[in-house]
Amino acid sequence: MPSLRQTSPASSTTAGDFVLILSCPDRPGIVHSVSGFLVARGGNILESQQFGDRQTNRFYKPFNMNGERYYTVKPADGVRFFALDSTYMDEKQLKWLDDQLATSGSEWKIAFFHHPPYSSGETHGSDETLRTQLEPRFVKAGVNVVLTGHEHFYERIKPQKGIAYFITGSSAKLREGNIVQTELTAKGFDSGYTFMIVEIVGDDMYYQTLTDTGKTVDSGMVHRVGKVEPTPNRTSQPVVATRGTDKKTPSKPVK
Repeated sequence: MPSLRQTSPASSTTAGDFVLILSCPDRPGIVHSVSGFLVARGGNILESQQFGDRQTNRFYKPFNMNGERYYTVKPADGVRFFALDSTYMDEKQLKWLDDQLATSGSEWKIAFFHHPPYSSGETHGSDETLRTQLEPRFVKAGVNVVLTGHEHFYERIKPQKGIAYFITGSSAKLREGNIVQTELTAKGFDSGYTFMIVEIVGDDMYYQTLTDTGKTVDSGMVHRVGKVEPTPNRTSQPVVATRGTDKKTPSKPVK
């Protein structure tokens, strides 16, 4: 069954952006039929995600999250991940996030979601509306690290208000040469596919970013300082980058 909704301000770029959600019996030609229908009526697909469930033979069915749009998981003592739906950042989800952050009790609080609050990407750039919604909550509750995608490259952002931000969006798709020179970039890589390995030991998070050929393009450590009194410009559990490789200097002009 299809449904159509206008995107929230967090992800909408124009007043005419909509999200089409479709669930129907799976069969060949669905994508072609949907895209043809939209184009014939003056529409255009800016981004698409499609899923198939072979057990129920359904198309566009969410998977692996038991129908939940956002959730939290604790893989080890002292570490908790918060998975958010940045496409529909509504009041219900924000209230859930506030409650989960307040009761977490973990030293390491790591949030991950699709759209980056900070980015040097030419195609999308920073989602400032999402930043306005989430950053004050992260600062108040002591979030340490934020992992995002959306931009199809790798970028390590200089810590913002004591929070480390990483964009890891080039594992399956690459947007080559898309990083522009800004003051945000601690390290950027947009000329190859990458994946990221992270290990947390006590108050230190070690990271290594590798290409699909095994070359290391970034590595280092962020150190969790410990709990302090939060301010509007500093999270209550700030991290500092104690070491990392040099930043890329893109050829494109500063924005």
